[in-house]
Amino acid sequence: MLNLKNKNIVFIGFMGVGKGTISRALIQRTKRFGLDTDDLIESMENRKIKAIFETDGEAYFRKLEKKTAKWLEKNVKNAVISTGGGFFKVDNLDAIGTIVYLRSSFDGILKRLKEHENADLKLAKRPLLSDEDKARTLFEERSSLYEVKADITINVENRSVDAIVQDLITLLHLKEKKEKE
Repeated sequence: MLNLKNKNIVFIGFMGVGKGTISRALIQRTKRFGLDTDDLIESMENRKIKAIFETDGEAYFRKLEKKTAKWLEKNVKNAVISTGGGFFKVDNLDAIGTIVYLRSSFDGILKRLKEHENADLKLAKRPLLSDEDKARTLFEERSSLYEVKADITINVENRSVDAIVQDLITLLHLKEKKEKE
């Protein structure tokens, strides 16, 4: 069974890349507990992310992410954690767990979201995607930053969830083996 010294597995990547989907599949395979930082923030605030952005703005939301990150570091072990697209900027990300960057092109992400059976819902819950040009610029700014933060990078574009999870488990086992040496 995957141990990684009881470390959490933390998914980062651009909004809509599939962090929640891959996270849920990995949870099923590893029997770990799963958390989603956006869900934690919505519970803490008792309102949706879109409402937080509309009412209090992005800066306030980023403060909530930092608060969530501190809580995760202090209180959560051996979990799979799916994060929001900007969560990678928190100061203590390394202390939370092994960081896995799910990489895809911007067009691949848009295609994935638009082909989803709940496409309207998937797009509506991502306020920063409402302006495609701004979102593309944000994607370009963040792509290399995700790479730098990641312990493991895995390409997810045009790949099945099962194939991604299998590759991920292999890479996590290799990382664990390397850490023991």
